[in-house]
Amino acid sequence: MIDYSKVNKKWWNEVTSIHAKSALYNLNNFKKGKTSLESIEKEELGVVKGKSLLHLMCHFGMDTLSWAREGAIATGVDLSDHSIMLAQQLSREIKVPADFICSDIYNLPQVLDKKFDIVFTSYGVLCWVKDIKKWARLISHFLKDGGTFYIVELHPFCNILSHDLKLYYKYFDKGPYIDDSTGTYADWDADVKGLTYEWSYTMGDVINSLIGVGLTIEYVHEFPFSTYDQFPGFMEINKKGQYVLKNKKIQLPLLFSLKAIKPA
Repeated sequence: MIDYSKVNKKWWNEVTSIHAKSALYNLNNFKKGKTSLESIEKEELGVVKGKSLLHLMCHFGMDTLSWAREGAIATGVDLSDHSIMLAQQLSREIKVPADFICSDIYNLPQVLDKKFDIVFTSYGVLCWVKDIKKWARLISHFLKDGGTFYIVELHPFCNILSHDLKLYYKYFDKGPYIDDSTGTYADWDADVKGLTYEWSYTMGDVINSLIGVGLTIEYVHEFPFSTYDQFPGFMEINKKGQYVLKNKKIQLPLLFSLKAIKPA
């Protein structure tokens, strides 16, 4: 049986240093105090000061530390030990306290015994979730009664599109898909060729998995822009710094956000 986590962890370990040097992550400006959070999540999640926040799939911790800068008592979790080591290093360097745990999220209840006011995850995470129902149970497990789950993510509709904006994948096919392409989303020309296993979910899958564990959906929002060059050659940056399609005749949902509450 394939150990998906082991295979994916190897790739993430390899790209961590590439991402840390990339223009997309802009680590130098982050170290100088610039937040890595986008306006969507800052506005929609609101004031986090004094609240405990669990960041699932945090990579090397920039968003986790940005929430900590906003006053959250933040804990970041990621599969990659290279990413977590860099996150811990960043925390010390910028003198912003946060806890970081290296763990497959499905094993997290075995190493973390705590409930949180907020569970947060964002941008490019769902494709690494191999069991959406177990993912939802995990979220509910770590939320306090009355706690908030928030996700902002690439829209599932985009899962049917290739990087050159062609219909390629099947919307209802869950996967896993094997990706052995070169480069990485932070640097398409990077000298890295890995093997990863990824999954795909519909909007219904995401919403119903959360409803299925008893969470109350407060809203689902959809957006016609992205936070990175999702379709190279087909996108441009608008005045707000958002990536939008050059062809204005095409309208696609590129991002969505969702907020859910665990009943008290």
